[in-house]
Amino acid sequence: MKLWLTIGALSGFLSVALGAFAAHGLQARVGPAELAVFETGARYQMYHALALLAVAWVAAQGGGAAATFAGWAFVAGTILFSGSLYYLGLTGSRALVMITPVGGVAFLAGWIALAVAASSLRATPAG
Repeated sequence: MKLWLTIGALSGFLSVALGAFAAHGLQARVGPAELAVFETGARYQMYHALALLAVAWVAAQGGGAAATFAGWAFVAGTILFSGSLYYLGLTGSRALVMITPVGGVAFLAGWIALAVAASSLRATPAG
């Protein structure tokens, strides 16, 4: 649980920092298309930073291997998907564009794994 909270919090921090960089420092250096791509990377990083907080909660409730898989899938997706979009936005180079969909598939796998982990939790009287 502590690992996923830490990674999620750091990823959220980086997402905000990179989004601010895009809004204030990158805007004058790249075109609107590259800026939009960079901002998409930051947005998806934030979504999955929050997903990592959900992974932490599910893991703390006994989500097991599926929760762990979900966490690492979200981390991999952030690196591959958001990272490749950051690179494209900063450089205009499409050299890493082929790994962007791999990151997207990692995100999808993470969400399925999180659903599996959540469905395996024991029901409580309140939920």
